[in-house]
Amino acid sequence: MTVTTTFRRDFLYGFATASAQIEGGGAESEKESGRGDSIWDAFCEQPDKIRDGSHVKKTCNHLAMYKEDVAMMKSLGANAYRFSISWPRIIPLGGKGDPINQKGVDFYNNLINECLKNGLVPFVTLYHWDLPLELFKRYGGWLNKDKIVQDFTNYARTCFELFGDRVKHWLTFNEPWCTSVLGHGIGEFAPGHVSNTEPWIVGHNILISHASAAKLYINDFKPTQGGKIGITLNGDWTEPYDESPENIEAAQRKMDFALGWFADPIYLGKYPQSMIDILGDRLPKFTKEELALLKDCSEFYGCNTYTTNTIKAEKSDDEFAGYTTMGFDKPDGSMIGPPSQLGWLRDVPWGLRKLLNYLHQRYKMPIYMTENGWSIKGESLLSVEDAVRYYQGYTQALKDAVEKDGVDVRSYFGFMDNFEWASGLIPRFGSVYVDYDTFERTPKDSAKVLMEFFQDNISRK
Repeated sequence: MTVTTTFRRDFLYGFATASAQIEGGGAESEKESGRGDSIWDAFCEQPDKIRDGSHVKKTCNHLAMYKEDVAMMKSLGANAYRFSISWPRIIPLGGKGDPINQKGVDFYNNLINECLKNGLVPFVTLYHWDLPLELFKRYGGWLNKDKIVQDFTNYARTCFELFGDRVKHWLTFNEPWCTSVLGHGIGEFAPGHVSNTEPWIVGHNILISHASAAKLYINDFKPTQGGKIGITLNGDWTEPYDESPENIEAAQRKMDFALGWFADPIYLGKYPQSMIDILGDRLPKFTKEELALLKDCSEFYGCNTYTTNTIKAEKSDDEFAGYTTMGFDKPDGSMIGPPSQLGWLRDVPWGLRKLLNYLHQRYKMPIYMTENGWSIKGESLLSVEDAVRYYQGYTQALKDAVEKDGVDVRSYFGFMDNFEWASGLIPRFGSVYVDYDTFERTPKDSAKVLMEFFQDNISRK
C-alpha cells in the first residue's frame, strides 16, 4: 500500500454553501431575480416550521454580494468553492417544457467566472433540497418517479450545457437521506410530510434521478468537457456502545440505514440486507434497467459528516436508525465528546478517521469531503484556542487517515454562517460570521486556522 505524506497536489479546500441557505437578500430582490418558489418558500410560510421565523428569501444576500464573498475566500487562501445551483432560479417552474430564467443563468455564469478569475475551483451541486414548488404541486415532486426523473435529468442537462465548459466537479444531490427522512418521514424539513412509506419511495426515486443525470453527463458531456460527477451523502460514524456482538451488529445496521441506503445501491449494486429484512415490501425493488443505470454512476464518494454516535442494540422506535438506540454515552458513564449548540452534534474527531477508513474499505472510491462544521456553544465567550479546537481535531484526523491509513481523500469544505433550515438563522455553523441585518461578513479565527492548515499540508510537488 502506498501511503502519502501530505494531501495530494490537486486537493481542494474552501467553503461550502447551498443556494437556499445564502442567496436571498429579501423578498423584493428575490422576486426581481426571477427565481420561482421552492418547497422551502412554502415551508417557511407555515406557522412554527422555522425556529426563529426567518425565511429562505432573506438569508445572506449572496446573490448581490458574490464578488465580495469570492474575494474573501481568496483572501483567506481557499482554492475551491462548493455551491449549489437553485433549480427554480434556472427553471422557475421546474419542468422540461418550462421556460429558463435568463437572470438566473447570468448569476451563475457570473459566479463561476468570478471563481475562476480568483483561482477558485467551482464545485457545483445540482440539488440541495430546493425543489421547484410547482413540481410538487403538479405531481408530488420526488414521489412521482416517472415525472421527476425526466424533469431532474432535463434540469441537469441544462446546467451541463450552460456551465459545463467551466465546471469540472459536479454533485447531483446533497444528502438524499435528509430529503427522504426529514422531508417525507418526520416532517422537520420541506415539504413537511410524516410517513413510514414515503421516505423509501423518495429515496429510491432520488437514486434513479441521480443515476440518470450522472450517466447523461458521463456519456454525453464528459468526453468533451472532461469533468467528473458524483453524489454526496451524509453519514456520521457509528461506534458500538461496547464490544458485544449485539451492539457491533446494531452499529452496522444504523450505518446501513443512514449511509448504506444510498451508497450500497450506487457502489455495490443493491440495498443493504438489513434494510430489506426490516422494511420488506415498503422498500422499492430495482428493475434490471435501473440496476444497469446505477452501475458506475458515481465517479467518487462525496462525504458530509459532523459527529459520532454510540449505538446500542436496545430496541428503539426509530425505524430510520434501524431500530437502534443512539446516544453519546459510554459504558464508564462519560460522554463521547464535548457538546455543541445543537443536541445532535458532539466533537469526536477520532470518529472521522474511522468513518473515512470505513468508506475507503467498503466502497473503494476517491473521497471528497464536501461538508464539515461545528456550531459552538457560547462561541462569543470562548478563547480563540477553544473556538478553533473542533477544526484542529477534525483536520488532524483527516490528515492521519490520509498519511497513516492511505485513504484517498481529495477535498475538504467548511462553512460560513447561513440559514440553517428549520433552525433558521440561530445556529452559527460557519467559520465566517454573518450579520443578518447588514449582511456584513467577518472571518472567524477558525477560517484562518482551517485555510492555513491545508496550505501547510498540500504537496507542492
